[in-house]
Amino acid sequence: MTRQSRTSPAASERSLHQAYDTALLDLDGVVYAGGAAIAHAVDSLAAARADGMHLAYVTNNALRTPDAVAQHLGELGIPTEAGEVITSAQAVARLISEQVAPGSKVLVIGGEGLRVALRERGLEPVDSADEEGLAAVVQGYGGPGLEWARFAEAAYAINRGVPWFASNTDLTIPGARGIGPGNGAAVEVVRIATGAEPQVAGKPQTPMHRETVLRTGAKRPLVVGDRLDTDIEGAFNGEVDSLLVLTGVTDAARLLRAEPRHRPTYVDRDLRGLLTGQPEVREEDGAWACGGWSALVKDGVLELRTEPARAADADPVDGLRALCAAAWSEAGDGAGALDAEKALARLEL
Repeated sequence: MTRQSRTSPAASERSLHQAYDTALLDLDGVVYAGGAAIAHAVDSLAAARADGMHLAYVTNNALRTPDAVAQHLGELGIPTEAGEVITSAQAVARLISEQVAPGSKVLVIGGEGLRVALRERGLEPVDSADEEGLAAVVQGYGGPGLEWARFAEAAYAINRGVPWFASNTDLTIPGARGIGPGNGAAVEVVRIATGAEPQVAGKPQTPMHRETVLRTGAKRPLVVGDRLDTDIEGAFNGEVDSLLVLTGVTDAARLLRAEPRHRPTYVDRDLRGLLTGQPEVREEDGAWACGGWSALVKDGVLELRTEPARAADADPVDGLRALCAAAWSEAGDGAGALDAEKALARLEL
C-alpha cells in the first residue's frame, strides 16, 4: 500500500522500537506539556533506549537552544545530549546559510535558539532593520514576552525587499494552561503587514527532515508526534513512517477527518506504543475490525460495534483504529466528513 493511498493504520508484528532504528520525537504534546513530562513518557523512552533504539528530539519550537532542551529533558529523567536535539532554528539557519554569503547579517525576530543556530552557521544575528548589508530576516517563536515592535522591525526590512525566513508556521503551541498562539500566528502578523511569503524550514517542510537525517544518520526512522499538520505531514513529505500519539493537540475526531498526507502509519494512546507491536486492522464483510471492535459506514454515519465476548477487555484505541480504517476508506483521497459523534462517545478516549 502506498503512503498516498493509506486507508487504515498499519500493523507491525515487531515492537516499533525494534522495527525502527531511530525515533524522531516531537517534544510539546509528546514528551512533555507545559514543562512537565507526559504520563509514561520517561519510562517508555528509557526502555526503548535500553533496547537499542536511538532517540532524537525534533521540535519546531525555535525558542530554546539544544543545550537548554537537553538540560530540561535531563531534569525530567530523560538523559539527553545536546546533539540529540534538532530544532527548527537549526533547519532555518542552514537554509539561510545556503542562500547568503558567509558572515552575513540576519535580523532575528525570536529567541536565543535562533541566535545560537545562526552563529553555528557563521552568520551574524542583529536586532535592527537598519543594519547596513542586512541579508535576511528570520522569524521564530519568541515566547509570550516577544514585543510587538519586533514584528514592525521585520516588516520594515521585508518591505524593502530583504528575504524573509520562518522557522515554522505552527499556529498554536501547547502549554501548562492550555493551547496558545504559536509562531505561525506571529508570522501571519508580518504577512499581513508586508504581503510577502516566507521560506519555511520547520515541519512539515523538507528542510527540517533533511536537517534531522543529517544530524542523526537515521537509516530507518520513525516520526513520533501529536500533530497531523506538522509531525505526520512532515513524515509523509519525507517518505518515512509515523506514529501519532493522542497526548497532544490531535483528538480522535480530527484524526478521522484526516486527508491522506495527515494519516499516520500507526496510532497509539501515548509513548508506550513504541514498546509494542501494532495490531492488524482487517476488512471483514464490509466492516473494519481491530481487537474486539468493528466499524463501518452506514448512511454517512460511522458505527462502532463490540464483540460481546470481548467487550470487557476491548481496547478503546483498537476501536479508534477500526474507525480510522472505515473513515479513511470512505474518504479515499479526500478528507472525511462523516458523523462520528456516537461512535467516539463509546470509546471514551
